[in-house]
Amino acid sequence: MNVRRCAAVALSVMLSIGAIASAVAADFTSDSIHTFVRFSYNHMGFSTQEQRFNKVTSKVTYDPQAKSGSVTVLIDTKSIDTGSELFNGHIQGADFLDTEHYPTATFRSTSVTFDGDIPVKIEGNLTLKGITKPVTLTVGHFKRGQNMMKKNSIGADATGVIKRSDFNMSQYASAVSDDVMLTITLEGSVP
Repeated sequence: MNVRRCAAVALSVMLSIGAIASAVAADFTSDSIHTFVRFSYNHMGFSTQEQRFNKVTSKVTYDPQAKSGSVTVLIDTKSIDTGSELFNGHIQGADFLDTEHYPTATFRSTSVTFDGDIPVKIEGNLTLKGITKPVTLTVGHFKRGQNMMKKNSIGADATGVIKRSDFNMSQYASAVSDDVMLTITLEGSVP
């Protein structure tokens, strides 16, 4: 067998192994540099305000063959980033996140809907300020494969709408929308 043919066979085997590895069930731990929870809302009809939490961890179980999965997201509510230290403190106050009493928010999936081997909808429970409510997230983007560091990885963007009044945060409801767009952006790899 010539050198080119050997190289082609070796490459084919490596690609096949990589495809098999990314197609089996695995647990993925979040990459803290590329995992965030953002939220946006209408402010007095003038603009859409966007903020994010800078400290978010997640664990995702993904099994494309069984078309099953689960997602757990832990949010450090004290890591709120509004772009203003003054407003960060305001949002962390008792009228809103009340981070002194509730320093962590969580999202835990209850079911994942697949289209082929791609997750497209995640049903789950969001716990915020000690209140748990069901939330539906739509997965707008999903990718699995090897990242540049040759790790088996996934990435996803998922969005859903929550009502802040459901979580005892209805202050200024006449001026600031009750509907809040929640976006979870995560990347993770197999440890």
